[in-house]
Amino acid sequence: MTGYNERAGEEKYLPLRDYIPTAALVLFVGINPGIRSATVGHHFAGYSNRFWRLLRESGLVPKPISYEQDSSLPEWGYGITNLIARASAGIDDLQPHEYSGGRAALLAKIRRYQPKLVALVGVTLYRALFTNRVGEPIRFGLQAERLGGVPLFVLPNPSGRNANYSYPEMLEAFRALKMYLLQRHLQPSH
Repeated sequence: MTGYNERAGEEKYLPLRDYIPTAALVLFVGINPGIRSATVGHHFAGYSNRFWRLLRESGLVPKPISYEQDSSLPEWGYGITNLIARASAGIDDLQPHEYSGGRAALLAKIRRYQPKLVALVGVTLYRALFTNRVGEPIRFGLQAERLGGVPLFVLPNPSGRNANYSYPEMLEAFRALKMYLLQRHLQPSH
């Protein structure tokens, strides 16, 4: 899944494949792949990433799955993508033009696939998309803003490097997403 870019003298990782069904119940959006995800070719594949565990324990998926089954998310009506396709060791490596290009690409995906809800995986991602909210406290859950006309939900970043929230706090946010879907009769295909 990796290639070597001799001119740049660095490894160049292939972008992760999006898995987005038309009219997905939820389109999960990460900020960008980490190096491990890019190396293995799967979303949220970091050793300490809890995304897949949170999906299961919140009831969003009916069985335990791992990053290796990221392509199975459409079976339950979910999609997955990243704002920025380029892998990096951390978000400090990302450039401002990548955010604006990523926003345009994400809006095009939303128009094309028409998800019922967009779930941003991380407060930093939310702040990157809505720069008017930089510095303001952000709560998890449904937001007043929409993205491409679609309701927006903010989840915590499940990376192990994100020490801002405890696992119970993260699980509570993922369970709130499950409750939102139930209240609106948007049932995953279990």
